[in-house]
Amino acid sequence: MPTTAWPPDFISRMTIWLADEAEAFLDALARRDVGLRLNPLRGDLEALQARLPWRVAPVPWCPEGLWLQEDEAAVGAHPYHTAGVYYIQDPSAMAAGVLLDPQPGEWVLDLAAAPGGKATHLAARMANQGVLIANEVNRRRTSVLAMNLERMGVTHAMVFNETPERLAARWGGLFDAVLVDAPCSGEGTFCRDSAAVRDWSLATVQGNAHRQRGIMEQAAALVRPGGRLLYGTCTFAPEEDEGVIAAFLDAHADFELAPLPALPGLSGGRPEWIGAAETLRGVGRFWPHTGPGHGHFYALLHRLGQPPDDLPERWTGTALPGRILQLYRRTLREVLAVEAPEEGLYLDGNDDIYVTPLDPKLWAGLHVLRPGWWVASQRHGKINLNHALAMALHSTDVQQLCDLAVADPLVEQFLRGSFWEDDGSAGFVLVTVDGFPLGWAKRGEGRLRSRYPVHLRR
Repeated sequence: MPTTAWPPDFISRMTIWLADEAEAFLDALARRDVGLRLNPLRGDLEALQARLPWRVAPVPWCPEGLWLQEDEAAVGAHPYHTAGVYYIQDPSAMAAGVLLDPQPGEWVLDLAAAPGGKATHLAARMANQGVLIANEVNRRRTSVLAMNLERMGVTHAMVFNETPERLAARWGGLFDAVLVDAPCSGEGTFCRDSAAVRDWSLATVQGNAHRQRGIMEQAAALVRPGGRLLYGTCTFAPEEDEGVIAAFLDAHADFELAPLPALPGLSGGRPEWIGAAETLRGVGRFWPHTGPGHGHFYALLHRLGQPPDDLPERWTGTALPGRILQLYRRTLREVLAVEAPEEGLYLDGNDDIYVTPLDPKLWAGLHVLRPGWWVASQRHGKINLNHALAMALHSTDVQQLCDLAVADPLVEQFLRGSFWEDDGSAGFVLVTVDGFPLGWAKRGEGRLRSRYPVHLRR
């Protein structure tokens, strides 16, 4: 979209504020950068990059991040994308996982997680250890969030569809780290989002700032003493950036602005644009004209104090009736070459079996779309393996494997839900592409039939 189609008030004030940088900023903001964030749950980063068929450059502030150097590359249609080898993400957005720096075993909440770019980054950095709550208030967007977590092989996450108010009332002081990727005016997305351009106005900016302050009020209650809160937007509007953080710090004496690491491309805040305190230079901004990506704002906040000693642990119980548990064990013993997951098993009202990281008592009554890693379902006395189980497995985890080369036409047949002749042993087979998981197939009667989910088929 040409810059001439952008709101005149946006161009005018950015031109005044950025002065000599304005022309370079507007030119760069119109550029369509494509970032690929590699998934360490799929293997060594260097080895993963070596498999990519495109020219890429590293994102300076994110070890997992790459910046595509080719125009119109079909990165979203490639089998490696389907297999969760990488996530397509703006390079500026990749900094969230680096700045929040979640550790394996921590309790982490992504308060506005759809479509899942930042949540899957947090999960990978946690190495599937601990508790990750991926929440999205918009019900229509939760399905995409769940599918992206599934595709990337995430096993320790739960997907919620809740308001920040209800979560704060239920889970006060529960999390080591909370991410607020705030809904905003989206100025950094103007080149690809015509709705953001159409909806932008000075009144909209002020309305967003008011809403963001309310979200941060609830987010603060969810952070345990000693924990951290990362606020981010993809807008340049200081009312939604430095202004929100200034108001937050004025209202919360138990939080302080934490210093940001000296990441390449990360510059300080611009408090002078709204007459805010000089301490607001301690927030961070990525600009499209100083590095890859379309720009982002970040502020890292630390809650003072020490966490209490009685915080809950990750749940390791089993809430599965004995008859179904025995059937589950027998079925997975026939399929897996490793021990079946049993800690945290939970059976929901639809007879779907999950591995949940959180004691069901802690989330009873809340709106949950996925109460954990969906491993199987019980139907008519049989156990059906779920696609999410396949996507978190390695080639050596199963007894029967069909590994296809990326250029093999059978890859497309599998993704279309088709079948092909195969006279191997009957049973469930994990289908992979160059060793990366694609999903289940079932072998029998001389055929291998794809069990790729209908809603994902090409």
